[in-house]
Amino acid sequence: MPNLERPNRLALEQSPYLLQHAHNPVDWYAWGQDAFDKARTEDKPIFLSIGYSTCHWCHVMERESFENNGVAEILNREFVAIKVDREERPDVDRIYMAYVQATTGGGGWPMSVFLTPDLEPFFGGTYFPPDGRYGRPGFPQLLEYLARKWHSERSKIAEAGSHALGQLKQMAADGGERKRVDQAALDRVFSYFRRTFDAKLGGFGHAPKFPRPVVHNFLLRYYAATGNQEAVQMVALTLDEMAKGGMNDQVGGGFHRYSVDERWFVPHFEKMLYDQAQLAVSYLEAFQITGDAEYAGTARSIFEYVLRDLTHPDGGFYSAEDADSVIDDEPGAAHKGEGAFYTWKDSDLRELLDPAIVDDFRKTYGVRPNGNVDEDPHNEFGGKNILYLAREIQNPAEMAAAREVLLKARAGRTRPHLDDKVLTSWNGLMISAFAQGARVLGDPHLLKAANKAAHFILRHLYKPEEGRLLRRFRDGDAAIPGFLDDYAFFIQGLLDLFAASHEPYYFQVALQLASSMVELFEDEQHGGFYSTSGTDASLVMRMKDDYDGAEPSGNSYAIQVLLKLAHLAGREDFRLAAERAFQAFSGKLADQGPAVPQMLAAWITGQTAPRQIVLVGKRDAAMEAMLRSIAQHFLPFTTTIVVSSEADREALTPHMPTLAAMTARDGKATAYVCENFACQLPVTEVDALAKLLN
Repeated sequence: MPNLERPNRLALEQSPYLLQHAHNPVDWYAWGQDAFDKARTEDKPIFLSIGYSTCHWCHVMERESFENNGVAEILNREFVAIKVDREERPDVDRIYMAYVQATTGGGGWPMSVFLTPDLEPFFGGTYFPPDGRYGRPGFPQLLEYLARKWHSERSKIAEAGSHALGQLKQMAADGGERKRVDQAALDRVFSYFRRTFDAKLGGFGHAPKFPRPVVHNFLLRYYAATGNQEAVQMVALTLDEMAKGGMNDQVGGGFHRYSVDERWFVPHFEKMLYDQAQLAVSYLEAFQITGDAEYAGTARSIFEYVLRDLTHPDGGFYSAEDADSVIDDEPGAAHKGEGAFYTWKDSDLRELLDPAIVDDFRKTYGVRPNGNVDEDPHNEFGGKNILYLAREIQNPAEMAAAREVLLKARAGRTRPHLDDKVLTSWNGLMISAFAQGARVLGDPHLLKAANKAAHFILRHLYKPEEGRLLRRFRDGDAAIPGFLDDYAFFIQGLLDLFAASHEPYYFQVALQLASSMVELFEDEQHGGFYSTSGTDASLVMRMKDDYDGAEPSGNSYAIQVLLKLAHLAGREDFRLAAERAFQAFSGKLADQGPAVPQMLAAWITGQTAPRQIVLVGKRDAAMEAMLRSIAQHFLPFTTTIVVSSEADREALTPHMPTLAAMTARDGKATAYVCENFACQLPVTEVDALAKLLN
């Protein structure tokens, strides 16, 4: 059991994940010099445990091992134990995850790695059970075994650690052969996604199915560049089926992390901010392309969820909600279960809903008297129902009213754990989504949310005099120098906010941060961007992250924003930095494109003639009509700039000299459509602008 009387030193940390372990009997250290000095002084190996606060198996390993006094005794006697929040310190996580993946063929969290006092890894894995099962050794036995080896075969372990680190450094330094990236490479990646596409249920590959919006981004830009309708159809079916499934919170909005089955029905119930941000954009872009209001509705439900449950009072966005929550209707001691907050007994619905509609609701959302989860290996959902759209909604108003009743009732349950740290990178993604939502849906409330969140980051996590960002804010404390993804994602958020609000200030800050990003992270010799600045001596190596997974890579977004700023501000240095990065990753782009779809989307952008729409004049009804017309079109290679005052002109003209000659005609709002550095004749009517856009 945890020692509730004497918290360990993690009680002094801000990370929700570290604080979850503050009452373990393990003598935990946070990543830092105190822990390293202790390991070197006492000549002990380091046990490094990495996870995050909403990680299900991290909770399991804590209950089974880290709250166990016997396990704690071994750890405290033989090792220096360090706990790391991967969301706060992706730099540490990325290094040792590369080691675990290279040596075991897999990875995940919790990650368990054993290091020499010089921080070189010599053994690693993920979850270890308290006794031998799942084909893995029991954790106490593993600890005792490694402790004996440390005492008896020290030189071999040190040699193995040094060799492993050398291999990792070589892998990181080797950018691979540089190759030509062309249309054929894009076509191969499109063909790969077409082969792996589930034409019946959407998504790519088999169960479990993870949302991977970076694939949507590639396919929709492939469509924009080639006109290939099949690319849109794959994204549309995926979004349709996801929205119907239990992975979409049918009552409260927002998407859970992934589906354990192929039909998006039974989710892993944690909710991550980065999923909400990226999926909202996917649904918005699908709405622009198809005009189907269902996509707009799903995007709105995501925004409503984030504003209700993931928003700091001052505007920043929290990181995540847990999958596990207390089962309130179980007698006795509080017991946590997967999805307990989200699932319903049939009797719950009959008690809460109007008898006149309850049967219709049950049929619409797939409710069965004894529960609707047939495959339940851990018996998590006995007698419970996961709501999903079993049929088309026939009476939308009544179903919406019923969902409101359930949402209100659910609010009385014990909520899942909230990870309330505010991360700059994930906030950048969410600011992008809200800004695009404001533009596409014409909703000023969404623009207000984007503005408020941006100012939260700029107030708490931005040092304007240095042009530097910090990564994490929680409970009044801002800390950790920003990483590449913090800069790249937040710059993109500022650019999308500039496109939605037309406030030059956001563009100016984006320019400053882009200069800092290149200065801090670029590998000038080989091209591309390191994830870290190189100033932290505790990191045994620098890595360049290029995999576009659940989140896009920092390199993909860095290239994307540099190309956009190069075009807008005429910054040749930004264009050259992006080109060097493309060259550095050209082998991967040509041969392993499915691993880097967001970077390929950026490549498509770089190869497409850029287009600008400049609107000049008062922000009157005519200009607003033009802005609405532009927002109805899917224009991924187009930037809209509004000059509605002399202050706007003065702020923007130094970066965009062509604006000086663009004036309103006859006192009317005037649109200039410029493509490939040549402008069409200005127009003052919405219909004329729409013809130019088409």
